[in-house]
Amino acid sequence: MPQDQSTTTDTTAAAATATTGITTLEDLRTHLQWAIEVEHSTLPPYLTALYSLDAERNPDAVQLISGVFVEEMIHLALVANLLNAIGGEPRLDAPHMLPPHPRTMPHADPSIELALLPFGKEALRMFLRLEQPAHPGDAAEADHYETIGQFYDAIEKSLLDLCAELGEDQVFTGDPARQVAAGPFAHTAGRLAPVTDLRTALAALEEIVEQGEGAARADVWDGDTDVLHPETKAVSHFYRFQELAAGRRYQAGDTPQSGPTGETVTVDPAGIRLVRPNQQLADHPEGHAIRTAQQAFNQTYCKMLQMLEQAFNGNPAMLGTSVGTMYAAKSQAQTLMAMQDDDGLAAGPTFEYIAPEDRI
Repeated sequence: MPQDQSTTTDTTAAAATATTGITTLEDLRTHLQWAIEVEHSTLPPYLTALYSLDAERNPDAVQLISGVFVEEMIHLALVANLLNAIGGEPRLDAPHMLPPHPRTMPHADPSIELALLPFGKEALRMFLRLEQPAHPGDAAEADHYETIGQFYDAIEKSLLDLCAELGEDQVFTGDPARQVAAGPFAHTAGRLAPVTDLRTALAALEEIVEQGEGAARADVWDGDTDVLHPETKAVSHFYRFQELAAGRRYQAGDTPQSGPTGETVTVDPAGIRLVRPNQQLADHPEGHAIRTAQQAFNQTYCKMLQMLEQAFNGNPAMLGTSVGTMYAAKSQAQTLMAMQDDDGLAAGPTFEYIAPEDRI
């Protein structure tokens, strides 16, 4: 029997206003630390796909994925600013930040799986799932979320509720000197702005969600200008991956329903390194050339996490230093991918944690 329309509307409204389970400031700090883990968890898969591409043969794909990666780094830093603003302490240099792949996204529905894959159809399917927009009206979900947008909706709702309950000055008690600011960045018009009150906190959350899902969850654009194509707006992450999957760019007038109808996006399969998926150090014995190179990459990547943690905990100048370390990691990854295992597949980074006392 068809459901009464008023009942459907009431049910939807009730779901949208349901409690998020984030009822205290400590709950909110916990969930913002989770958000740091969520944002970081996207980096190894994006970097693996990016490093597998020959930039000269596949400039379009490199440009699109590089832009997404840079914006994910901005999102990571914005969440750290949010956590600092409410008196938390961002943590990145910890073993749980780098579990073995394949894995699920932290605190998410198990359908959001992450793997270390070369660029291709399988990687694009993974990227489209993890950047999938929520539908307008979908309920906020603080845990086991089906989309990242619903997770951030839960954080936003709790932030508003706590400010209404406690007063804004009792929520935003963090030291402003711990805030990090930078930008604009290469590949994006996005900026890393300080968070000091409810207005700037809501702006940071909006920036994160719109760059990932699109404005108002009903548009392909994220609201910024495309710095590499200034005649148009920037496309959000989900729809950038659709451009790569469809082989065309979005242009003015395109919608989520129409798909991209603009200029061709070319991918040259000969310019993709055939990287073995989900590699681990244990795949090769101690002293093996590939394992030694993978350990060197992991050393550098973990040093970058250490620098980011320092940047977000009272030493903002370390943010710039961490960028230089990321370039060193890129060079090491490309050296790795020039190596082949016994089956003729390219070696690749493993993104495994190395404790500070074991780092050179």
